[in-house]
Amino acid sequence: MRWLMKLNVKKTIYVGLAFLMISMFWQTYDSIITKILIDKFGLNQMWSGLVMALDNLLALILIPVFGALSDRSNHKRGRRTPFIIIGTVIAAFAFMALTYSDNVQESKIEAAQTSIVEDYQDIYKSGDTLSVQEWQSITTSIDNEWNQLLNDGIISQERYNETIDDIHKYRTGLNEVEIIDEDEIFADNEISEHELNLLKVLFNQHANKRAWIVTTQAPGTFIVFILTLFVALLAMSSFRSPAVSLMPDVTVKPLRSKANAIINLMGSLGAVLALATIMIFGLDRFSYVDYSPAFISIGILMLVILGIFLWKVKEPELVAEKVAKDVKLDLVEEDEDHETMTDEEKELSKSKRIALILILVSVTLWFFGYNAVTTKISDYAPNVLEMGYAIPIYIAHGSALLAFIPIGILATRIGRKKTILIGIVLLTFSFGSVYFLTPETSFFMYFIFGLTGIAWATINVNSYPMVVQLAKGSDVGKYTGYYYTFSMGAQIITPVFSGFLMDLFGTRRILFPYAALFVAAAFVTMSFVKHGDIRVDKRGSIIENFDVDMD
Repeated sequence: MRWLMKLNVKKTIYVGLAFLMISMFWQTYDSIITKILIDKFGLNQMWSGLVMALDNLLALILIPVFGALSDRSNHKRGRRTPFIIIGTVIAAFAFMALTYSDNVQESKIEAAQTSIVEDYQDIYKSGDTLSVQEWQSITTSIDNEWNQLLNDGIISQERYNETIDDIHKYRTGLNEVEIIDEDEIFADNEISEHELNLLKVLFNQHANKRAWIVTTQAPGTFIVFILTLFVALLAMSSFRSPAVSLMPDVTVKPLRSKANAIINLMGSLGAVLALATIMIFGLDRFSYVDYSPAFISIGILMLVILGIFLWKVKEPELVAEKVAKDVKLDLVEEDEDHETMTDEEKELSKSKRIALILILVSVTLWFFGYNAVTTKISDYAPNVLEMGYAIPIYIAHGSALLAFIPIGILATRIGRKKTILIGIVLLTFSFGSVYFLTPETSFFMYFIFGLTGIAWATINVNSYPMVVQLAKGSDVGKYTGYYYTFSMGAQIITPVFSGFLMDLFGTRRILFPYAALFVAAAFVTMSFVKHGDIRVDKRGSIIENFDVDMD
């Protein structure tokens, strides 16, 4: 019956379409929403960060709820599919609806007595070719705009003084404050690269604060934007746990690491598809652009992919096939019907409960490290290493994409726990080594982030299956909720905590030691995990190793 242990790859790919939609949405969300909040609505870094944390906060609260609700569902389409349908449709239309408030706000900025958009295009779309005289004209325009706001009574004298002071300061990677002296910059009729960067910072500070004035004068558009965004985030949180739970529902336990590798592969494809969409429309380089093509394209793609999912994934039939395999492979005792079990039988044994806690603590620790880096890298790379951040992120995505399937196979060869521990060591090394990089050696970031992608894939492919491995068949959604509760909790806290430490120690360079320390701590907790792994049978080929028993 070894043929029964061969994963139906095509079926798993179709099941993974739900996760592809999720990743496509979140990659677009992460790439665009922050820029809109800062550039068009004028929020500062702290408040934009808090808005961006809203999705993780909602997920922390709602993912376990909807996971448990889907566990109890008895809809004719299955336990998970109805949540996926409703959540996707609402999220797609809400995401497309963001186009309205984004365009209205940009129109307000263009209509206001400000030259933000025009100056931005001159500065960034003309390259570094602006003359000293052109730069002087822009800086004079900045000062004139704030003087006009003061004269019109829109801002107070105190606010004016604070704003001008803030605009003419630049905080470097070493937490030193450099006052921009325009007379000194323009004195020799040439602008150095360093001075050019300072002038761009001056303009960005002005544009952000000026956009906030536009927002506060007529906040209705911002309120509509946030409410629409909230609906989209609520819808996404409603079907994330059911979508992820579908894979273990239709896959026998020994094959879940390989299946999860395919699911993660689909997720990476979704992220790449979103990035490609953004780049095709030229939305990845500049601010103050029309994001309608991205919002509408991603929304339509979500609906099209949902249609393919419904066409190809018949949940009740797939679940029935999985149950039949469980019977033939004598795995049915692990998935007994929850309703026929006593309260005592429903409870995990003490050793398995400890294993679950240790796995969830490990999840928290490595997300503390990983998410701190993904949140702050766009600030760290330019300011500390004087390099762009996009290419390292693309390399990380690409290496993870190539690694997912081999890692799933590796886990069946040596076990999930050992595979995760290898990934933790690799990720700790990667993060720790970035601390020693300088602008002169920053090219090593490309290699390091390639390793980072592989390391994160190694951890990610195997950690979720270890959690649901401990679940009874009818409790998969609840245990999926546990996994995402701990991972999302970490993602809410770590950007704030890491930022606090960078401010406390006065340097951005603490970011990667911080990340490496938390990831290394996860090695300790994972080392004590005794359950959730697979028993490896080393007979035959790698493919034959899928014929294994479960712990």
